[in-house]
Amino acid sequence: MTWKPVRIGTMIRRLTIASLTVCVIAACQGTTNRPSVDSALTSSSDSADCRTIEHELGETEVCGQPQRIVVLGPYVLEPLVALDVQPVAFADHIAFHQGEYDNPSQHIPYLGHHITQPIVNLGTAYSPSIESILKLQPDLILGTSFNNADQYETLSDIAPTLLLNWDDSKRNLRAIGQAIDRSDQAEQLIRETEQQIVEARDAFISLVETQPKLLLLVSSRFPELYIGNQTAGLCRTLTESLGFEPMSLPETNSSESNTPLAPVSLEALPDLNEADSIILLGSNFSELQSFSTMNEFEEHQLSNLKQEWEENAIAQSLDASKAGRVYFIPAYMCLGLPGPIGTELYLEELKQQLLTPD
Repeated sequence: MTWKPVRIGTMIRRLTIASLTVCVIAACQGTTNRPSVDSALTSSSDSADCRTIEHELGETEVCGQPQRIVVLGPYVLEPLVALDVQPVAFADHIAFHQGEYDNPSQHIPYLGHHITQPIVNLGTAYSPSIESILKLQPDLILGTSFNNADQYETLSDIAPTLLLNWDDSKRNLRAIGQAIDRSDQAEQLIRETEQQIVEARDAFISLVETQPKLLLLVSSRFPELYIGNQTAGLCRTLTESLGFEPMSLPETNSSESNTPLAPVSLEALPDLNEADSIILLGSNFSELQSFSTMNEFEEHQLSNLKQEWEENAIAQSLDASKAGRVYFIPAYMCLGLPGPIGTELYLEELKQQLLTPD
């Protein structure tokens, strides 16, 4: 299974809720036995504490301080936990774990250790359990436009819903920060992440000057290969920010260039032989039902990839292979985590592999 921003399998039809009565109670709501003048003052206070937030499917008003936040996908869980806010439920992009998230650090890749208590497992991000969401009575739902556009109307009937772009990290941080009333913290986090990249760029400057051309490949099962194009999210944009020149498909195959991960045949790799270095992002998630450590999770993604690359005559004919400049990195950290946490993880991995002498 290759990690990419498209639905996996057939999207389950949006559930129809014939009769839905949901009471959304603002955090600052007054008690019902107060005089009418107090009620009017409370209503005015509520309005003053409401924010209108733009997202991929329009605008949504969020009032007060959300306490019961449902999250559909790691792309929106990452900015939430980076802002030190806990969800009550989560739906992953791939069903790595069955049952409730009673031990999040061992159930949710990379982000689980940020979650300090058990939370509800809603299934998969593109077909979450509507029944479970209803039972939770959330006051905010976070999802992505490519996963949840078909469910937007249903989700919005349950609670204020924001559907965001999967890899627009800054916009997502700002939107979620506004929704949970932590805009200042979101801006600070953006500044810190940008500073990390500036410092890393200085560390990579000598390497970039001598070996600028980089070939970014993704593989779940060798020799099935994909090339990371201009829309491949953090996997590509971070290397560009460091000064590298990621290679794209030749013009003859440019029709594939608008997809984040465009297929490239093994036989076509010699056409990309100008690459000074190659990064192979392993995305093997097949038969991964659970994991006890992050090392186990990462090793599974890279299962047999390095050995098969080293045993393949075409792969070994490339100049980067001959020079020992082929690097193997788990794909999840940059494809699944396009925000501040993924940036830090990916940067550290790039430094460790590309800058550390053998």
